[in-house]
Amino acid sequence: MVETNALTVYYGRQRGIDGLDMQVRAGEVYGFLGPNGSGKTTTLRVLLDLVRPTGGRATVFGLDCRRQGVAIRRRTGYLPGELSLYPQLRAEQFLTMVNAVRGRPAARQDIGRLCERLGLDASRRMRTYSRGNKQKVGLVAAFMGQPELLLLDEPTSGLDPLVQQTVLELVREARSDGRTVLLSSHVLSEVQAVCDRVGIIRDGRLATVERVADLIQSRLHRLTLRLGRVPPEGAFQRDGAREVARHGPVVTLEVREGLDGVLTEALRHGVLELETHPVSLEEIFMEHYDTGRGRGDG
Repeated sequence: MVETNALTVYYGRQRGIDGLDMQVRAGEVYGFLGPNGSGKTTTLRVLLDLVRPTGGRATVFGLDCRRQGVAIRRRTGYLPGELSLYPQLRAEQFLTMVNAVRGRPAARQDIGRLCERLGLDASRRMRTYSRGNKQKVGLVAAFMGQPELLLLDEPTSGLDPLVQQTVLELVREARSDGRTVLLSSHVLSEVQAVCDRVGIIRDGRLATVERVADLIQSRLHRLTLRLGRVPPEGAFQRDGAREVARHGPVVTLEVREGLDGVLTEALRHGVLELETHPVSLEEIFMEHYDTGRGRGDG
């Protein structure tokens, strides 16, 4: 559905993205993660031919983003991270205008249903809207007409928790319909909740791409052991494992590798109970970036 090969964008001497290779499969929700300045927004703009690459190539639906941008935009719903609206217009006027310029306009009842689900009063002028209501306008514009591809840049920004959940429901429904979603977000819990795969971008390049479930299960184990005897300090300290808490014979460990050695050591002190704890995508993300900084990657 989406593919980039050695995609590079420079703004003068400043890097946007650098040799980015990415593939998004049809029918999946792909989470695009990275801090500000890592290249997420630039990538989405290249896919819509809003930014021209310095080098490399990008395709959507098998179409070249530079030569066939109009055809791509007709089949794509886009929510920009920095949404600009016409303050003097009512939201319903704005949505009607956006709908009219699309190749396959949405039915009026489809737009009304989206407004109702998001709690948007579209009869008001947009200059009266809060940040959250402006975000709702952008979401309706992106989702209306059931586009084949959704490019969502920070889709829940400025929304209250209930509306955030509605947005996640809309994303799940799009996937159930066989449509594709490329979602850039800082809210890692929502990425974990809806995404099939996640790509972590650092310094304009993809550092890793994995299924969310595999990423969580394979990278880090957190264990709490209740032992028959209090182990000496440092008993579990080794490459790939560290002790993070201790209360007498109860020890909590983080283990990235060498789990068998940790358990062998635990047996020496008599294992009475062993409890595993889930690890969030946010913890893995921060671990990945901390590791990169430690190696001098910036």
